[in-house]
Amino acid sequence: MENVMIHVRFNNDGSVMEIGERPSAASAQAWFNHLSRSTHDCYEALSGGRGIFRVAREKVDELKKELQS
Repeated sequence: MENVMIHVRFNNDGSVMEIGERPSAASAQAWFNHLSRSTHDCYEALSGGRGIFRVAREKVDELKKELQS
């Protein structure tokens, strides 16, 4: 099972500036919210207003399809 690392960068106000693997139909914040609600123990906060999700490739593909529907 291949894991994907999805990098997140935040603005000073805590909103999402950039996030990897984002479906074109979703905003950066909407994708972050969907990942946060749909995964458990996959997010790691990093310093400097950054973080990462570690998620199985199959789960990422499934979550993208949910937002494109």
